[in-house]
Amino acid sequence: MKDIIFDDFQNSVSDSLLRHKSILDVLTKYSESGARVNRAIAKAVTNCGCININASKQSLPNEDDSIDELSNCLNTHISGELCENCREIIEREMGNNLFYLTSLCNDLDINLYDVLIKEHNKINTLGKFTFR
Repeated sequence: MKDIIFDDFQNSVSDSLLRHKSILDVLTKYSESGARVNRAIAKAVTNCGCININASKQSLPNEDDSIDELSNCLNTHISGELCENCREIIEREMGNNLFYLTSLCNDLDINLYDVLIKEHNKINTLGKFTFR
């Protein structure tokens, strides 16, 4: 069922993209949409203040500690929660980003669901040993 939702979304993107058909247009729109996601998050911090970013050097556990200890000592540096308005804006920008990612998939004849499944399988296979 989930693959049908992905395929339907991918087909809808293909049907609705009229103006920016060139791969160059899609690449630049995808890049711009990523920047808009970043900007919306920054605005949640600087304009609204519903979240704060308190960044500092991450403290790594001792070599003797387990891999589970690593996830316990690292954090996102985010405090607070997104307000309804900021959440809506960020979700909209992430949706636009997903739209252009899907459009790239269409242009390159790549199935978005297959990309998701391959990444999911890689994560499950490598587990916590996946460092990016």
